[in-house]
Amino acid sequence: MKRFVIFGNSYQRGDITDVLELIRHLETRGVEVAVERDFYDYLSAKQQALDLPVFEASEVPDADMALSLGGDGTFLTTVMWVSKQGMPILGINLGHLGYLTAGNLDRRGNVIDDVLAGNYRIEERTMLQVSCDATDISHPWALNEVAILRHETSSMLDMETTLRGRELTTYRGDGLIVSTPTGSTAYNMSVGGPILEPTTSCLVLSPISPHSLTMRPLVVRDDSEIEVRTHSRATHYELSIDGEVTLCPTGSTLTIKRASYCARVVQLLGNNFASTLRQKLLWGTGQQGQQ
Repeated sequence: MKRFVIFGNSYQRGDITDVLELIRHLETRGVEVAVERDFYDYLSAKQQALDLPVFEASEVPDADMALSLGGDGTFLTTVMWVSKQGMPILGINLGHLGYLTAGNLDRRGNVIDDVLAGNYRIEERTMLQVSCDATDISHPWALNEVAILRHETSSMLDMETTLRGRELTTYRGDGLIVSTPTGSTAYNMSVGGPILEPTTSCLVLSPISPHSLTMRPLVVRDDSEIEVRTHSRATHYELSIDGEVTLCPTGSTLTIKRASYCARVVQLLGNNFASTLRQKLLWGTGQQGQQ
């Protein structure tokens, strides 16, 4: 590998020196690095100005791999900017949990060395694409989930839902989550949805506080096109795409489907789904984790 592009955020945990050491470690291994502008400005403010190539997030240069330095939020942001190019994404956790990341800052050298030695695999993760018939959405792609939510009101939402062109049901409640397998351990899990192995070919529809005991989470094929027309006494509802919120007018219709490309997530060979559940969700320990 010859070139990495690096993304991060300004909420790093610990001494920023560790981040700079990681960048220097890449350079000593003969890897060219370029840093996203906002993250570069943050690092430079903490240290003297860095002598590194810089790029804008909206104009990511060609590279062999994207490096996400942070938690799951940083990883999702990196996915948004680079996945359409088919670029693999390596996450190193500097945040709280880092469910999506391959390693943590304490193992930074080992993680980089493993990747440069080819001791990794790439998992292709389903992404979602959403459109609204009444509002333009600037970034309509999600790795975790698309969520329909109430907006500053106690009014219940009625969400007329069709699945592959056929009437499914009208969900009544506080909202509805359409989750990928990757996102099944995020918002979906917090409302009682099932945990899915992240490379499975399915989606989950999970109602939020449904006003009917028969409304349970539903697993469907990931080639399913889902349409949701939302009604409420309020004038707008919220559309959350991996946490990025857009207001949509009541009565509008959302179309949610599998995106035409996947997120290519780098996993070290020692990492697997079962160990991730034990280590990061703390299965069997009497404690609880959250993405």
